[in-house]
Amino acid sequence: MEETPRVPPDEVFGRVQSGEALLVCAYDDDEKFKSLHLAKALSLRQFHELQPSLPKDKEIVFYCA
Repeated sequence: MEETPRVPPDEVFGRVQSGEALLVCAYDDDEKFKSLHLAKALSLRQFHELQPSLPKDKEIVFYCA
């Protein structure tokens, strides 16, 4: 199994700000999302709702705090 690549936070921030990437909080719990989410991050629930309509070439970055 391949190891998941890790990306430095400043690199992710630039990609999210430019619209190249989506940032998704990996917690399934809404309360955790409310207390731990980063700016412009989607909740896991929002991600699942939007997933069918997301462009296939959009980078998706998951994080947990």
